[in-house]
Amino acid sequence: MLDLGSGGGIDVLLSARRVGPTGKAYGLDMTDEMLALANENKRKAGAKNVELLRSEIEHIPLPDNSVDVIISNCVINLSKDKDRVLREAFRVLKPGGRFAVSDVVTRGEISPQIRQSMLLWVGCVAGALEESEYRDKLGAAGFEAIEVEPTRIYRVEDAREFLSEKGLDVDSLAPQLDGKFLSAFVRDVKPLAAKTTEACCGPACCK
Repeated sequence: MLDLGSGGGIDVLLSARRVGPTGKAYGLDMTDEMLALANENKRKAGAKNVELLRSEIEHIPLPDNSVDVIISNCVINLSKDKDRVLREAFRVLKPGGRFAVSDVVTRGEISPQIRQSMLLWVGCVAGALEESEYRDKLGAAGFEAIEVEPTRIYRVEDAREFLSEKGLDVDSLAPQLDGKFLSAFVRDVKPLAAKTTEACCGPACCK
């Protein structure tokens, strides 16, 4: 299991329990402060099957076809090169491996003013992709069986007080905002027949 943008490592430690002593849970983060906190949490938990890696999510320091599951919590949309992140995720997953992340996505066209206002309210919106664009990028990376399951659809009333304090006319903005932002589980699978770069030594390799 690999957690992209693992922060203090809580999800990694929880996953380490699920994979058991014979499994491995990796946490990937780019900040020394978060890795220090995660290592301290690992020490306190006595987790022997956890490994914490320092890198950007666009450059995963793991071999091809090496993990069964990738998770992440509202991190991929912060990347400036989401295509690279998704290609890297596809690369390190084993054939049949699962990509299961929580992220913020948008639906339909949204004006820059609305996006910026919502960014101030929900920082995770920063680089949120439109739902169909997210699907397209996943497909381009090689994934199949793509699912986007909304877990929360943000309504204008959720942000009314905040936006009003910013001097915005919430009622006039409502049609452009209501239901356009959502938190979602994004899931997909690396095809079993996906090409790999691993050396093949089996009798059927070169058929």
